[in-house]
Amino acid sequence: MKILKRGLDFIKFRISSEDDLWTTAKLCKKGRRIGMLGERRDQTTAGEEGGRAKAATRKKTWIELIIEYSEFQTFSDTLRVHGIIHEAAFDKGSHHTHIVQIGDEIKISINGEWPYEDNQLINSAKNHSKSSKVAIIVAEMDEIILFLVTMHGMKDIATFSMRGGGKYSGNAKSSNDILNEFMKKVATDINIQLHKEIPLVICGPGMARDKLQSMFNSIESGRTIRNIATSMGGRASANEILKEGLDLDLLKNHSIIKEIELLEDAFTRIAKQGAVAYGEYELVKAMDEGAIETLLISAELLREEESQINDLNWSDWCKKLELYGGNLVQCSSDHDLGSQLKSMGGAIAILRYIL
Repeated sequence: MKILKRGLDFIKFRISSEDDLWTTAKLCKKGRRIGMLGERRDQTTAGEEGGRAKAATRKKTWIELIIEYSEFQTFSDTLRVHGIIHEAAFDKGSHHTHIVQIGDEIKISINGEWPYEDNQLINSAKNHSKSSKVAIIVAEMDEIILFLVTMHGMKDIATFSMRGGGKYSGNAKSSNDILNEFMKKVATDINIQLHKEIPLVICGPGMARDKLQSMFNSIESGRTIRNIATSMGGRASANEILKEGLDLDLLKNHSIIKEIELLEDAFTRIAKQGAVAYGEYELVKAMDEGAIETLLISAELLREEESQINDLNWSDWCKKLELYGGNLVQCSSDHDLGSQLKSMGGAIAILRYIL
């Protein structure tokens, strides 16, 4: 995220990545205002010309909306923000949808000052603007799965399979030839599909990863490639890379790594009945006693106006953390442990001591 101008009640910035779209989606709360260049039909230009109906001309102009709601799918390259036109050259009061994409410059304004949790996301996006995506490839002899890791999530984006159809029938040489053709096709397809700057982590429990890496070398992909053995295959292998931090030189600046490390600690404490709290009663008690060291909370839950804890919305309740020197970590639900957090109510506290 490239910050262009920032004040107490507004921020103007340029969208640099899909991660910035994720952050922007969290900032686009109902009632706030978002401004950017957009297109509208200027109805004053409609009419008749030479006895024929003349359509209104589409004009590009700065349009500021009062936000009603937004739509964003992680790993997509478009954020849709719906609202009522507040400021524009024409059509004030009409409905409009801003389609926000990478490269766009936008301005978001609020009533009052930015809350702590939003400043936290903005500063993180600014500081990690150069953090790249990383591809994790789980390689097995009959199946290869491609995952894409960003600052806030992991998603499987392609599966290549040789399973079924008796493809290994025949002598050993023909089977080996078929395997080599499969591996080379996968390497070629992935090399075309992913931008050259995206590094690859090839992992898996067997020797398939070595064969796949040799295919990438043979097509001279020119990429940064890491080859790491894992104890499991499938999605579990990709999770092992993230959980165990097996390739931190590529992933160390990604927020997802910190989230997973803390969530793993929290879930381990739950299993061992350690210093941890979840559920409204335990969380409120821990907060009142100043026992919370780190609060792990879903970024979505933190911004839900309807959801409350102890008769407060989550944003206001979390302000108490500052009084006791606690840390707030906003978690994405776009990875496995983040989804698990959401299924448990959306908030878990790592405590200084057992209550």
